[in-house]
Amino acid sequence: MQRQLFIYGSGRHTVPFLDYMAKATGKQNPNLCFIPTASGDDEGYIERFHEVCDQLEVHAHVMRVWVNSYDDKETFATIINQMDAIVVGGGNTLNMLAIWQAQGIDKALRNAYENGVVMGGGSAGSLCWFNGGTTDSRPAELSIVEGMRFIDKSHCPHYNSEKSRRPLYHSNILNGDLTDGYACDDRSALHFINEKVVKSVSLDADNHSYYVHAENGHIIEDLIPGDIIG
Repeated sequence: MQRQLFIYGSGRHTVPFLDYMAKATGKQNPNLCFIPTASGDDEGYIERFHEVCDQLEVHAHVMRVWVNSYDDKETFATIINQMDAIVVGGGNTLNMLAIWQAQGIDKALRNAYENGVVMGGGSAGSLCWFNGGTTDSRPAELSIVEGMRFIDKSHCPHYNSEKSRRPLYHSNILNGDLTDGYACDDRSALHFINEKVVKSVSLDADNHSYYVHAENGHIIEDLIPGDIIG
């Protein structure tokens, strides 16, 4: 069973990226589920997801966490296991991961990932799958958050759009607070199979993905060549 992850730099829903995830399932009209925990189940965000999915050959689902037992009879694990692909939205990474741990969603996602459900997302929805990275989830400044370690590398989203992201990512790798890892510009994405990069794609020629690591006290950014799918 192939383990697949598709991550991109921004949490904004786009037709090309969600279509890529849907096709990665290898199924016709796959069940594609949006998990908007990081945004507090924001209704506008959910509406945009449905608008994008209306342009795709998918069955769109949303898994909210702000629920109660009277109205929702399926467990989170039951919902997740019915899906072919799961896309996680942007927002507060730290709060999202805390809720997932409390609700057992993290374990359900891990089980689904091991069983071939395609995982992915952008911003918080890309950072969460790695061993760590920088987040704006806490007040005052960017700080380090630990992820779920589906891939044991660090990650940096918003690499080209938020000025502090790139230099902070570099310094954290140099001082050992983060491992080597992958960085994605907002409109760039990486497809992993069995924890290895198999493809890089972007929505235009100005956005890219990189493997970032330290060598002899200096940061090396290895461009991961990709195809434009926008």
